[in-house]
Amino acid sequence: MRQFLILIFFLSLWFPSFLFAQIEVPKIFNSNMVLPRGKAIPITGKAPSQEVLQITIHDQVHEVSVNAQGDWSVVLNPLPAGGPFELSFIGKDTLILDNILVGDLWLCAGQSNMQYTLQMLGYKEQDTVRADMPNLRLFTVGLDLDYLPKKEIKSGQWQVATAESAHNFSATSYFFGRYLVETQGVPIGLISSNLGATSIETWMSIDALKQFPQFDEVTSDIIKTNKDFATINRELEAFRKTWDKDHYLRGPGFEGKWFEDDYDDSDWETCNVPIFWEYIGYEDHDGSFWFRREFDLDSNQLKQDLHLSLNQIDDYDITWVNGHQVGESFGNSNFRSYTVPKDILRAKKNTLTIRVFDIGGLGGIYTNAFWGNAILNGQWKYKKGRAIDAATFPIPKVANGSLFSHPSLLYNGNIAPLHKLPIAGAIWYQGESNENRAVEYGSLLKAMIKDWRNKWKDEQLPFFIVQLANYRQENPKPENSRWAEVRESQMKATELPNVDIVTAIDIGDAHDIHPYNKMEVGRRLGLLAMHYVYGAALQKGPVYLNHRIEDNQIIVKMNTYGSPLKSLDKYGYVRGFAIAGADGQFEWAKAFLKGKDEVVVYSDKIASPKYVRYAWSDNPGPLDLVNEAALPAFPFRTDTLELSTAKEKFKFNPHAF
Repeated sequence: MRQFLILIFFLSLWFPSFLFAQIEVPKIFNSNMVLPRGKAIPITGKAPSQEVLQITIHDQVHEVSVNAQGDWSVVLNPLPAGGPFELSFIGKDTLILDNILVGDLWLCAGQSNMQYTLQMLGYKEQDTVRADMPNLRLFTVGLDLDYLPKKEIKSGQWQVATAESAHNFSATSYFFGRYLVETQGVPIGLISSNLGATSIETWMSIDALKQFPQFDEVTSDIIKTNKDFATINRELEAFRKTWDKDHYLRGPGFEGKWFEDDYDDSDWETCNVPIFWEYIGYEDHDGSFWFRREFDLDSNQLKQDLHLSLNQIDDYDITWVNGHQVGESFGNSNFRSYTVPKDILRAKKNTLTIRVFDIGGLGGIYTNAFWGNAILNGQWKYKKGRAIDAATFPIPKVANGSLFSHPSLLYNGNIAPLHKLPIAGAIWYQGESNENRAVEYGSLLKAMIKDWRNKWKDEQLPFFIVQLANYRQENPKPENSRWAEVRESQMKATELPNVDIVTAIDIGDAHDIHPYNKMEVGRRLGLLAMHYVYGAALQKGPVYLNHRIEDNQIIVKMNTYGSPLKSLDKYGYVRGFAIAGADGQFEWAKAFLKGKDEVVVYSDKIASPKYVRYAWSDNPGPLDLVNEAALPAFPFRTDTLELSTAKEKFKFNPHAF
């Protein structure tokens, strides 16, 4: 073996082409894709060194040289919309990408309401003609994380939109793309890059976050470390060559083989997980702590490998099932996910053993099992293991951060690698996870948009936002609302040029944070795209312009975008308004339309009104105020009273979900 490795080493020196036996292109480039129209398209890749590649598409032929390291690059000249084409790379080897269209690429990003798929909705297209759309192409970015911007996405495959291929694609994105394909003549490619339960800061670059002091603890650590996950993991592997034996893999648990399937744990104490052991009487213990429990499986579960999600553990863990080690992880914020081979499982009394190792602060298995296996919840046996002095124990640097909340990790893995590919615009559906910092969200959203535009080298890049839907029970009286505050922050982002918004205030669900009607959300986004990119007149719901006070009434003037106001109520009443006097105490108000663009608002309880709010609630209930295009009016307020989240800002929490 040693001689073989030496041979490989010398071959790599004398013949670098030995390292690259085929032509490689970025993973975003594959058959069935949509290339951007009218823009230069840079492509970089790998190939056998010193070769000359001939790269051809449509009427273009490019010859590029591969350098000694096996790198090559080309810039395709702008292409007109059309296709299908072949994109070929020919050297000693040949790579051909076929069925390629040229049109517009749209990035579709956000959290679960953007991630939510057609399958999750239970949606099936009944129109067979509509089900297959050859001019609509779909790409889902494989989830990845890193401290530094990656040059390449982890995975993904372009697919022609069919009933089958769209099944697991973002529903909002699909309906948006379908609307565009059906209303204009340019092929559409959708790049879906999203993850449920994520906060906006996970999608922002370090450059964008550096302007906000509340992120200094995170940004300064990443800047100081200046290493990607791969480098840190390699260094950890080298560090462990002596550290494991001398420091980490020691103690009575290993000596007594507490991990074995038949180990007698009858004298162990019991506790309920999730738990930090400091909360059950071990305040001064750093080091190892062992947890064990049994679980059963049914006949269907035994037919396949077991996916074991243990969520977050502080700080390190080693996990065994039935005496077999199935995984280990480092980092108190990372989510644990292990695969247990089915051949080591049984129906009854499987043993799950976790050795948790804490290097200071709180220690334990601490995240609720909502996002993991139900195995986590309930009673476990535990026993204290080896104690350490956290102040002197050698601690390696590890790649560590929750994919749902750690700033920049998702941006680096899933957005940064796309910046070289020109896009027509972006649609964004996110904000639920930032409700506790709703006012701060307004600044973060603007900063993210500006930064993405800077990275794409397009200061006018169209960016369209989905304003949060109505959710939770209706309030019996006007009160502060964090979701209303998020909606206001989302609206403020439209102060930037070529940024606009659609509201879902009328199509939500009080009992479900994931409203069903993604088709209408996609259509409304499509209406914005038709204006900003394809030249149609702007269609959107009425937006507050100004107001005046006359006696005990406030008259609100709306921008209706050429479509007069209308009430959906058969008597012409308008619900959702509240007014207040100088004391800022709001009361529900009555309202009616005046002319094409005004609403008169009043309350018998407020003799001298000063402020007015509309749809200012998590869930304002049924609303009547629309324009004649049936697009709902946007929530607003005229006061400048301090909001409930005004003082709330990001604060780093090592145990954040």
